[in-house]
Amino acid sequence: MTKQNDEKSKLGRRDFLRALGAGGVAVTAAAPLGGEAAAAETDDEKKKARYKETDHVKTYYRVNRY
Repeated sequence: MTKQNDEKSKLGRRDFLRALGAGGVAVTAAAPLGGEAAAAETDDEKKKARYKETDHVKTYYRVNRY
Protein backbone atom coordinates (compact mmCIF):
# COMPACT_ATOMS: atom_id res chain seq x y z
CA MET A 1 0.00 0.00 0.00
CA THR A 2 1.13 3.47 -0.66
CA LYS A 3 1.17 6.09 2.03
CA GLN A 4 -1.70 7.98 0.40
CA ASN A 5 -3.94 4.89 0.30
CA ASP A 6 -3.01 4.07 3.89
CA GLU A 7 -4.03 7.56 5.03
CA LYS A 8 -7.34 7.28 3.16
CA SER A 9 -8.19 3.97 4.78
CA LYS A 10 -7.38 5.29 8.27
CA LEU A 11 -9.49 8.36 7.67
CA GLY A 12 -12.35 6.18 6.45
CA ARG A 13 -12.24 4.04 9.57
CA ARG A 14 -12.26 7.08 11.79
CA ASP A 15 -15.24 8.53 9.99
CA PHE A 16 -17.02 5.20 10.26
CA LEU A 17 -16.45 5.06 14.01
CA ARG A 18 -17.63 8.64 14.43
CA ALA A 19 -20.83 7.85 12.53
CA LEU A 20 -21.30 4.71 14.58
CA GLY A 21 -20.93 6.71 17.80
CA ALA A 22 -23.37 9.36 16.63
CA GLY A 23 -25.89 6.66 15.76
CA GLY A 24 -25.62 5.22 19.25
CA VAL A 25 -26.34 8.61 20.77
CA ALA A 26 -29.45 8.98 18.61
CA VAL A 27 -30.75 5.56 19.68
CA THR A 28 -30.05 6.31 23.34
CA ALA A 29 -31.86 9.64 23.11
CA ALA A 30 -34.93 7.98 21.58
CA ALA A 31 -35.09 5.13 24.12
CA PRO A 32 -36.88 7.03 26.93
CA LEU A 33 -39.73 7.90 24.57
CA GLY A 34 -40.81 4.27 24.33
CA GLY A 35 -40.96 3.84 28.12
CA GLU A 36 -44.02 6.02 28.58
CA ALA A 37 -46.36 3.18 27.61
CA ALA A 38 -45.30 1.06 30.60
CA ALA A 39 -47.85 0.94 33.40
CA ALA A 40 -46.90 2.23 36.83
CA GLU A 41 -46.77 -0.23 39.72
CA THR A 42 -49.65 -0.17 42.13
CA ASP A 43 -49.10 -0.16 45.89
CA ASP A 44 -50.03 -3.86 46.07
CA GLU A 45 -47.43 -4.72 43.42
CA LYS A 46 -44.77 -2.74 45.27
CA LYS A 47 -45.44 -4.63 48.50
CA LYS A 48 -45.73 -8.17 47.14
CA ALA A 49 -42.92 -10.65 47.67
CA ARG A 50 -40.83 -11.05 44.52
CA TYR A 51 -38.16 -13.47 45.67
CA LYS A 52 -39.11 -17.12 45.70
CA GLU A 53 -36.68 -19.81 46.72
CA THR A 54 -37.70 -22.46 44.20
CA ASP A 55 -36.02 -25.81 43.61
CA HIS A 56 -34.08 -24.22 40.77
CA VAL A 57 -32.72 -21.51 43.07
CA LYS A 58 -31.88 -24.03 45.79
CA THR A 59 -29.96 -26.12 43.25
CA TYR A 60 -28.06 -23.04 42.12
CA TYR A 61 -27.10 -22.22 45.71
CA ARG A 62 -26.07 -25.81 46.40
CA VAL A 63 -23.92 -26.10 43.25
CA ASN A 64 -22.23 -22.74 43.80
CA ARG A 65 -21.94 -23.25 47.56
CA TYR A 66 -23.77 -20.16 48.72
